[in-house]
Amino acid sequence: MIIAGETSGDQHGARLVAAMRKIDDTLEFFGIGGPSMEREGVEIVVDAASLSVVGITEVFSRAAGILSGLSAIKAAVAHKRPGLAILIDFPDFNLHMARYVKGFSIPVLYYISPQVWAWRSGRIKKIRKYVDRMAVILPFEKGFYEGHGVPVTFVGHPLMDHCFAGPVKRHSEMPDGRAAIGLLPGSRPQEVVRNLPVMLAAGSRLNRAISGLAFVVSVAPGIDPHTVWEYVRPYIGVMDISTAAGEIGDLLSRCTMAIAASGTVTLETAIYGVPMVIVYHVSPVSYLLGRALIRVDHIGLANIIAGERVVPELIQGEATPENIARAVKAILNDPELYAETRSKLWMVKDQLGDAGASVRTAGIAYSMMKKA
Repeated sequence: MIIAGETSGDQHGARLVAAMRKIDDTLEFFGIGGPSMEREGVEIVVDAASLSVVGITEVFSRAAGILSGLSAIKAAVAHKRPGLAILIDFPDFNLHMARYVKGFSIPVLYYISPQVWAWRSGRIKKIRKYVDRMAVILPFEKGFYEGHGVPVTFVGHPLMDHCFAGPVKRHSEMPDGRAAIGLLPGSRPQEVVRNLPVMLAAGSRLNRAISGLAFVVSVAPGIDPHTVWEYVRPYIGVMDISTAAGEIGDLLSRCTMAIAASGTVTLETAIYGVPMVIVYHVSPVSYLLGRALIRVDHIGLANIIAGERVVPELIQGEATPENIARAVKAILNDPELYAETRSKLWMVKDQLGDAGASVRTAGIAYSMMKKA
């Protein structure tokens, strides 16, 4: 059984399934995921899109779907009795499932750790009790889990398996050589709703302030392109703007800068060495609760790994079009700051380990199955 609750987890899960099938092509998989896992032959019991949310209070709007999904996947586990449970991020749902499958004496591998080091650290007790091994992807997570008595292996970051590893040009690859700004609103529908309008408004201000800019809006897998286009359409003819669907690598390889929603995409942007401004929006109540619970100094993964504010973070009320445009201009118009930012982002990339996270995790998973 394999469970991934969002787009990035679906992609990482698909690569892990492919790596495990190279070890043993008779393996069968079922669980929760999206189109990437389905293409790899995973029997999708529940579509991850029906479960994915951002924020604390936002969970209530999906409560019925989440409960239905839990019921369906539990029934599948009870019927199929898998030889291994692989859980990918998606902590509240997956920790509940870890407890459930342990009732059947099924070993549990947790791939891509919940951010217990950042907030709600009490969850470590459940992990220690119900998870047989953590396969972690951030360098500092290994020491954290070792300190709490949880079996752990640092496998490297799966983004390194497919991200472009060479230098990114100072300017975009557009035919006329103009600078390109990537607008990366997120991989969930509610992220697009919260982030894209303010990003576009910031882009409009930048367009008036700096001549020769082009803007490219990322349309993540699982996001309806028509929804994004409705937000973009009013800006056609006002600024040079286009959309780019699918994998984000091609977009990032030709971006000069990016405005990125907080999440995995900020780490992808760092790997490509693209300076960015990180934007974070949730509901007001979720934000207040998060402020009370979060125990780290930064929200962006690139800044957390670096241990300093390498790129600006504009959170909630600070994430206005004016502030975003001002932060972009501060980096774009200062060649020394731009070069320093890129250098520090490359240093973040160097800490993520070598390519091969999926293969290493597949080896751990298969050995756990054989041992069981």
